Amino acid sequence: MVAVSEAIAGVLRRDGVPPDRLRVVYEGVPDRPPRPGGRDALRELGISGEAPVVGNVAALTGHKDHATLLAAAARVLARRPETRFVIVGEGELEPSLAAQARALGLEGRCVFAGFRNDLDRLVPAFTVFCLSSHMEGLGTSLLDAMSFAVPIVATAAGGIPEAVSDGITGRLVPPRDPDALATALVEALESPERRAAWGAAGCRRFEERFTADRMVETTLAVYRELR
Repeated sequence: MVAVSEAIAGVLRRDGVPPDRLRVVYEGVPDRPPRPGGRDALRELGISGEAPVVGNVAALTGHKDHATLLAAAARVLARRPETRFVIVGEGELEPSLAAQARALGLEGRCVFAGFRNDLDRLVPAFTVFCLSSHMEGLGTSLLDAMSFAVPIVATAAGGIPEAVSDGITGRLVPPRDPDALATALVEALESPERRAAWGAAGCRRFEERFTADRMVETTLAVYRELR
């Protein structure tokens, strides 16, 4: 059996899968250059000028915990009102999340962008990428952001800490803690030097561990064991 992270492998072992029948193959994404026009894409979403942007790409489902992200966004905007939030994705929770955003006074400052097929243009324009999941195998959208050297603020849920090292490739906070998430986001927004260092380190880690080619190589190695 193949698991996408050590965290998932641990769950499978606890469920009774024998360790000698289990291998970890990290998810991978294509190593591709960013497409130009990222700020144009943001302007199409109503975000003008050079406003800092916290971006999220995830299905609007329960375990992605956008509710915590929105609660954190309100706290960030109280301290950094020029910030804008972009949430990319679709899902059954969109109506309730939109209602939460309105209740928090985020209209005009938090954009629900729906499905996008131009992530290689949009994601590189994010100032910070944020993933707020309370459960996660690894997170391919996280890997995309790392591939574009976008600094990460995320929760220490599931396999996320296998991709993001706190203080080295980004910042990790406990799940379901909007205060901690907001503090980490403000820390990133207020330090261009820290963002640059995290982004560069994250890109290096992506190239070492999380490319699609690396995933193929590791998968083939598993098949060779079966001969």
